Amino acid sequence: MSGTPTVAEQAKPPSVARASGSMAIATIVSRASGLLSKLLLITIIGGKVLNDSYQAATTLPTMINELLLGGVLTSVAIPLLVRAEKEDADRGESYAQWLITMSVVILGIGTAIAIACAPLLTSLFIDSNSQANPALVTAFAYLVLPGIVFYGLSALLGAILNTRHVFGLPTWAPVMNNVVVILTLAVYWLLPGEISLDPVRMGEPKLLVLGLGTMLGVAIQAAVLLPAMKRSGFRFRWRWGWDRRLAEFGGLAFWVLIYVGLGFVSMIVLTRVALNAEGALTAYNYQWLVAQVPYGVLGVSLLTALMPKMSRAAAADDTPALVGDLSFGNRMSSILLMPFSALLTIAGLPIGLAIFSHGEAGEATGQRIGMALALSAFGLVPYAITLLQLRVFYALKDARTPTLIQGIIVVVRIALLYAFLAFSPPEKLAVGVSIAMSLSFVVGCLVGQLWLRIRLGRLRTGYTAWTICLTVVASAIGFAVAAGAAWLAVRLLGTESPVATAWVEMVVLTIVGLPLSFALLAVFRVPEVKPVMDKISRLVRRR
Repeated sequence: MSGTPTVAEQAKPPSVARASGSMAIATIVSRASGLLSKLLLITIIGGKVLNDSYQAATTLPTMINELLLGGVLTSVAIPLLVRAEKEDADRGESYAQWLITMSVVILGIGTAIAIACAPLLTSLFIDSNSQANPALVTAFAYLVLPGIVFYGLSALLGAILNTRHVFGLPTWAPVMNNVVVILTLAVYWLLPGEISLDPVRMGEPKLLVLGLGTMLGVAIQAAVLLPAMKRSGFRFRWRWGWDRRLAEFGGLAFWVLIYVGLGFVSMIVLTRVALNAEGALTAYNYQWLVAQVPYGVLGVSLLTALMPKMSRAAAADDTPALVGDLSFGNRMSSILLMPFSALLTIAGLPIGLAIFSHGEAGEATGQRIGMALALSAFGLVPYAITLLQLRVFYALKDARTPTLIQGIIVVVRIALLYAFLAFSPPEKLAVGVSIAMSLSFVVGCLVGQLWLRIRLGRLRTGYTAWTICLTVVASAIGFAVAAGAAWLAVRLLGTESPVATAWVEMVVLTIVGLPLSFALLAVFRVPEVKPVMDKISRLVRRR
């Protein structure tokens, strides 16, 4: 785990390469430990009513925190924090103190109201046809809603540390959350008895352990940042009043809040629809978790690297440079993520069976997750491109257009969700919900590209489309060969158990399909792959 620098060391910021490397490793560990915690959860409590109720309740703190603080923190507070760090005599310490004070007040009041209104929040997510247990969702909500404060403070303290060139610990902090959840699940498994569903008893040990342990993980994630804050030289004291600079960002904050509100409405509808079939919400959440792993490691790194360049180009009114960065980002999103999208499509069912069909979950749950993953993985690249497009608008200091695009995405998504609810059989609803989410990002990607074309002029769309076509062809050939190799491996090994067969298929598809797909991109002479291949060639020659 990366340490935190002293005050003197902060005069010399760490190199970008070193900071990026530390964050990349932390992100991989965070995703892996998060996946392990979710795997243990579904293994221990299964993928039916209990897990559906838990999933519905645990989404509440993150969504309410985003409404109260998250959107404004990203779009308004952090840019002002960076500005204050550069302009103020105290390197922005007084502004950071004020920001923490206001955040604690807002989050504290919001948390108290949310806890008092827990039954009402439950009713937002659960209708009369829901397969979740309303009383159990409410009971979990009472236990996890205090996490709103800790989610908000974790993000805020991490941002303050980043402005002070402390990158390692904020990126590692979510790992501590995952460790606490894993320990919580171990305690839950060792406790005797079961959680009663009829009636739900608030004082049951297993219910308290699962709910409070989940909330404790978020609290630890925030708490581990406090020593780093002190070591960085930051001294906290309560600071009240109003910062005049906030008035400059009022319009931006308004549109960002609308953006977040639309996302909140979308999640309410998605949850209500998914809860109409037992296990559908759990299956959707788990396939989304797996699909986010390649984006979290590769896509986020690309976005993080491009944002400063795009912001500088936009600030300088250098439209060609901005268009070049956007085109490069779109092509790299496809190059990095299309092979993984193909992997998840071909290996979705084996992944579901191999990883998520153990213990209380059973093969039916693993199949449900695997099918949802396989049939919705096509949305991975459009998702990454859509987020990149929205960042271009933010770089142009335009928060209105991303909100309008978000509105289109949400309208399409809600229409698709209700269409799948009307026409899908209950056992296929998890697949329908997942496909609706992916299709909405395809629409968002197309709308964003058209809007940017109107705003910026020619976007080198033909070049981008050609690169996407090459990645599709390379991935298709690579995984066609990998599928043949997997079939042959299963026949040679003679596996009979569906789970054992799934493991063989998953491993072979991964170790054959991914390298072959990226190798074919080099054979097709995709320009963005050439620097990587040149570096590999130099390393081989040295040996």
